[in-house]
Amino acid sequence: MTVIARRLAGHLARGFVMILVVATISFFIVNNIPGDPVAARYEKLVEQGMSPEAAMQATKVLYGFLPSGSIWDQYVSYMSGLLRFDLGVSVTHPGRPVLDVLAEKTKWTVLPVLLGTLLSFLVGVILGVYAAIKRTGKLGDVLAVSGSLLHGIPQYILAMLLVVIFATLIPILPHDGPVDILFEPGFNAGYLGSLAEHAVLPVATYALSAYGGWILAMKSSVVTVLGDDFILAAELRGMKRSIIFRYIARNAILPLFTILALSLGLLLGGAVFIEKIFNYPGLGLLLIDSITLRDYALMGGAFLLITVAVIVANIVADLFYTVIDPRVRSGEEAR
Repeated sequence: MTVIARRLAGHLARGFVMILVVATISFFIVNNIPGDPVAARYEKLVEQGMSPEAAMQATKVLYGFLPSGSIWDQYVSYMSGLLRFDLGVSVTHPGRPVLDVLAEKTKWTVLPVLLGTLLSFLVGVILGVYAAIKRTGKLGDVLAVSGSLLHGIPQYILAMLLVVIFATLIPILPHDGPVDILFEPGFNAGYLGSLAEHAVLPVATYALSAYGGWILAMKSSVVTVLGDDFILAAELRGMKRSIIFRYIARNAILPLFTILALSLGLLLGGAVFIEKIFNYPGLGLLLIDSITLRDYALMGGAFLLITVAVIVANIVADLFYTVIDPRVRSGEEAR
């Protein structure tokens, strides 16, 4: 079995166990949160004079289900449904499976966060190299200071600053919702243009908030590589500066690919505050609403989806690093 196949098998086994553990913990935590909208609905119907049997049936018709049995019975039912990719039915979206609701909302989160993360990565890596090479000059100082400032500002502060500047003081961009309701959904210029226009501020917020971390990490990595023996040997041989620059960038960027993969895994759960500020109907806003309205099934499904994304990102990061860095493969093969 190859190195990559062995690592993949190990990661998949550990990931499966972690998903079961997280699903178990989230189930018991979520179900112990005070308040139950289904039980509240049932009790309200009984108080209005409806018989318990009729109230139970009406509640089941409204929400599509009615929890019954002990907490252990509900846990067994939840885990067996999980193995069939059945996460239950949402209370706040009566009759709709949790998986369908999550799929609908996740698409609004993935695109802007993905664009913002990749944009910040590209810009941060490129400028991080220059910040390291020019670290004794004014350009290096300016780049380092910009990275430190943006890295220290919370996402929600950046989001509010962008709203104040570009939606209030200079009202050139929309900040509420994902698209203008005047346009008919579909593959047409008006709708697509409105989508792009509404996504500018969220994408800019993600990019600016992550830019500082990338430029500082890349600068640190480049400075470390500059002290390696192979760089000194290349300079003594009279190798061209452009070739040396490529060597430096290629070796310094390796650790950042792992961080990038992990960042992409965290993107599903890292958009709560930004989606709330921009009223973007993604997974973050859905998670807030499910907690507020005590939608247990939806809450647990969102937690589980975020967990799976992080686990998959860890697996991808490890395998990707094994592929791009031959030293890892040689170390594994030597064992």
